[in-house]
Amino acid sequence: MKEYNFKAYEPRQLYILPPSINEWVPDESLARYVSDVVEHFEEEGKLKRFYEEYRDDGWGAWSYHPRMMVKVLLYAYCHGVTSSRKIAAALEDNVAFRYLSGNQQPDFRTVSDFRKQHLEGLKGLFVEILRLCQEAGLVKLGRVALDGRKVACNAALSGNRTKEGLAKELKGLEKEILDLMEEADCADAEEDKLYGRENRGDELPADLRNSEERRKRLKEAYDRLEQKEQEERGQQEKKIAERAADESAKGCKKRGRKPKEPEEVVDHERKANMTDPDSRILKGRKGYIQGYNGQAIADCKSQVIVGQDVTQDENDRKQLEPMLERCKEQAGRSPAELLADSGYWSEKNAALESEETELFISTQKDWKQRKAIASLDAPRGRIPKSATVQELMERKLLTQRGKSAYKQRGSTIEPVFGQMSLRGLNRIWVRGIEMVKLEWSMWCGTHNLLKLWRSGRLSLARAVT
Repeated sequence: MKEYNFKAYEPRQLYILPPSINEWVPDESLARYVSDVVEHFEEEGKLKRFYEEYRDDGWGAWSYHPRMMVKVLLYAYCHGVTSSRKIAAALEDNVAFRYLSGNQQPDFRTVSDFRKQHLEGLKGLFVEILRLCQEAGLVKLGRVALDGRKVACNAALSGNRTKEGLAKELKGLEKEILDLMEEADCADAEEDKLYGRENRGDELPADLRNSEERRKRLKEAYDRLEQKEQEERGQQEKKIAERAADESAKGCKKRGRKPKEPEEVVDHERKANMTDPDSRILKGRKGYIQGYNGQAIADCKSQVIVGQDVTQDENDRKQLEPMLERCKEQAGRSPAELLADSGYWSEKNAALESEETELFISTQKDWKQRKAIASLDAPRGRIPKSATVQELMERKLLTQRGKSAYKQRGSTIEPVFGQMSLRGLNRIWVRGIEMVKLEWSMWCGTHNLLKLWRSGRLSLARAVT
């Protein structure tokens, strides 16, 4: 008889005493660390906002504990799991998720609704996690790097329409709705004969509900294009009026080309997306995408994100000033030095340099800047009095100090976006600018949480266990 020396395997083994959930994950696991951090936030009173929508008298239907839901969401985003359905599945199949939920299994609708109901509370977690990174000594706010990442959203490029196209679809859709309503009236009359008028039957048919929803989205997209056109006309009218007033004051016509008429500056080919009207057509490295522009500032020593936001702008030109403000709001103070590529260059942005923050902004494409840094010696001699703002910035970037600083830009912020991609965070599946801001905040917040966990500086979190 063969006797193998195998460890006993009894899949139907019954336990005399129930196993402890606390023993399901190792002490130094990410799941336990996430749990410790959220418990720490609870002790500090940082989760109060999550309790505001619940009754505090014990009445009403029960709800899942907000602390548990926050733990599950943070852990899910750390692993790039953002779909509410996938999170619900993990709560059944994954031991770490079951540990964090206390072996409870909220369904996907509960997970989705919790995100929508606690929008501000979840966005606020980024600041709280950043504060832990600062207390752990990971953030100095000496030198930081700023960049934007174009992220595809849950809408297709083919869903874009011009104002003229939207008008045609709206007209056709309204006829379709009228036909559906006539069919519904006929059906109601027949049902009244069969079942009597006392039965409800007042719900819209599914086809009509879908058409009404589609009309609503079309109207929102049409209105956005109309508003943009009005803004363009208004700006041009103001420009013409200012020129006329200037000419009247000086008593002579200004030199140069006369401004175009308001209607001539309107872009009638501009498009809006029917699925997600807040999204924009953005040019990325691999072509055009439908999405949003996520902005992040990262500390050059630790790659911890110290400021983040989402914009609908197609480029980064106007984002330097708001991102400096976000950094001050979220990290508590301004950085000493900020590095940015040519996407942020303008004389107006260069003028934002202050005693608090010195700016290093490339005035040319990054590959050209790297080539210039590698091939040219540091400029010598006095700075010419006639030097322009751009020439002064170029001169600074070619000094030894400027070269040393700017080299850190690419090695700081680009790996941050790369690490997000490695976690599977490549597309935003929610719609609407506010939900997208929450999603980006969770991407950035969990990036920092992973940095903190991997740093090994666990004393703050371990103090609560």
